[in-house]
Amino acid sequence: MWPRAGRTVSGEPHKNFPRTHGTAGGLARSAPARSALTRRGLDIGALCRLDNGVFAHIAILAPGLLGGSVARAARHYGAAARLTLWARRPETRGQLRAQPWCDHVADTPADAVRDAALVILCPPVDHILPLLEAVAPHLAPGALVTDVGSVKGEICRRAPAALGARGQFVGSHPMAGSEKSGWENSRADLFARRTVFVTPLPETAPAAADGVAAFWAALEADVATVAPDAHDEIVAQISHLPQILASTLCAHLARHDARWRNFAGAGLRDTTRLAASDPRLWKTILEQNRDEILRALRGYQDELHALERALANRDWFEAQAILERGQAYRAQLRPAP
Repeated sequence: MWPRAGRTVSGEPHKNFPRTHGTAGGLARSAPARSALTRRGLDIGALCRLDNGVFAHIAILAPGLLGGSVARAARHYGAAARLTLWARRPETRGQLRAQPWCDHVADTPADAVRDAALVILCPPVDHILPLLEAVAPHLAPGALVTDVGSVKGEICRRAPAALGARGQFVGSHPMAGSEKSGWENSRADLFARRTVFVTPLPETAPAAADGVAAFWAALEADVATVAPDAHDEIVAQISHLPQILASTLCAHLARHDARWRNFAGAGLRDTTRLAASDPRLWKTILEQNRDEILRALRGYQDELHALERALANRDWFEAQAILERGQAYRAQLRPAP
């Protein structure tokens, strides 16, 4: 059982992140901070050394693909002096204890977070807030807490009340997932040259946002800072919508003669790779980001209907124009790491 308890994009880098790795869509990607900071009463420097990106103790709760990769990367890049993990299933905890990149596996979430400078919550997105509420009383004063959930608005708005005065929450979302799942598929290089969103609220202590961004930068990620609601709009278009298209295309093809799949070339396999993702995980994401996903779907339907009209009217120039817009967008995507 999981523990239970009781639009504006910022185009500016963090003030303490003056050097950028480049931009995409107007979002600044920042280099790591180089000095410990103390602001608004949050003594980040007392818990971690941001001068070299190393946290004295990092706790990672409910590691799957992303959480396991965070642990491997933190060890590989030297971002943690000590790593503690907690997993819900006893058999998973036993497997993690045998991993050379794991220093300690706790039997409870509360034990895992004690004395941790940075706590990273990695369960399914609908379990992030309950897990945060469960561990909040056990956090070290001034601890930083972040997550890897793919929907940020509600989590970021409700997290401060869940934490109280025990620590500071700053949302994160690595754009580095896979159709594969489970910590067994984790990799130390999963975040290298990949975008990681950091989503502070306006009232978030700058030192806390800097600390979380510095951690991801230490893993060689490209950090992009956006407001939580802006994040949800962006990922609905560039992440959640592609998943829906791949899944619904396969669901549509499944209604036809099953033998047809044997005739398909690489194009169908490439186009539908995301359809292999865990449907239960994506059901939760659809629930959590419903409004933005509906807007994305309606916008896509407008584009699809435009192509349908062009075909119906034999307007081949308009059909070609739509295809050319798609080709141009595809050509401008960032190269894969």
